[in-house]
Amino acid sequence: MPKTKLQNVIFTAIMAIFMVYGMIVYNVALNTGGVHGETFLLALHELYIMAPIAFILEFFVVDKVAHMLAFTFMKPDDRPQHISYAISWCICCVMCPIMSLIATILFKEEHTFAVWIQTWGMNLPCALLWQLCYCGPLVRLIFRTIFREKKQ
Repeated sequence: MPKTKLQNVIFTAIMAIFMVYGMIVYNVALNTGGVHGETFLLALHELYIMAPIAFILEFFVVDKVAHMLAFTFMKPDDRPQHISYAISWCICCVMCPIMSLIATILFKEEHTFAVWIQTWGMNLPCALLWQLCYCGPLVRLIFRTIFREKKQ
């Protein structure tokens, strides 16, 4: 996927925005009792706070950790698609508790360990499905479209 530092910044930014927005929509829907037309607008109010946090965490910390974790059970000569899925899985498993903690501190009425664990537990299944089935493939398609390689 990304081959240069600039491409990595762009890929990470697009992924952070899409991933965070989807997760905020999910959490707003949980808090308001369902998905309504205004759910998508309400989610935008948190996006400008959470997307930069996710970008910074992902770009500077989590990506390296996720690669190390993924390659504990993947080999460099495995299919690139499988490696990509493994890294995505590991990113979700690392980012979800961190982002759930930040959301608990910033947006929940109670800032307790129990509320954080509940938030994390509610978010992880959604984050994995959103990343692996929808967000990840869509962002990779957008990225490939932006950085289409010229055939010689």
